[in-house]
Amino acid sequence: MKNLPQRVRSKKLSSRVDLTAMVSVSFLLIIFFMLVGELSKPRVLDLSIPERHCDEEFSCVITCGVNPQRIITVLLDDNNKIITYSGLLFNPLENPKKVSYGNNGIRKILLEKSNTIREYSAAIGKPKYGPIVIIKPSKKCNFKNLVDILDEMAIAKIETYAIVNEYSPEESKLLASN
Repeated sequence: MKNLPQRVRSKKLSSRVDLTAMVSVSFLLIIFFMLVGELSKPRVLDLSIPERHCDEEFSCVITCGVNPQRIITVLLDDNNKIITYSGLLFNPLENPKKVSYGNNGIRKILLEKSNTIREYSAAIGKPKYGPIVIIKPSKKCNFKNLVDILDEMAIAKIETYAIVNEYSPEESKLLASN
């Protein structure tokens, strides 16, 4: 018998699969989704709003015990009109005046009054008490003006301010006259 050529047998390769890379990728995906889930949660800003137990004639600011010398009211109307006064309208520290936006307008007034209020607060032993600005946009006021006045609050470093959409009859008359 002749020698038949022998068959060459192929080598058996190991059937083991290395999963190290897949485990690393899965851990990275888990970390990524945990981080995205945490960052996508809505953030809430706490607002402290006083209770409405005030008289119609007097402002809630008086009943909340805030010193009227710390209050600056800014009335916003259409056509970039701003009227500001310090204190309370029925007993203002200075007469209401019409101002404009910009360096020599509302920004200058806010910076000056803020410095004055901070000096007064430091003199009476309460250095952390800064100004309280009440922003009252009218129904005719556009959104840009509201954003601009909020920018002015940040520039003047005024930390305590409120946006109020209620006008007293005296304030409505004041806007109409100017």
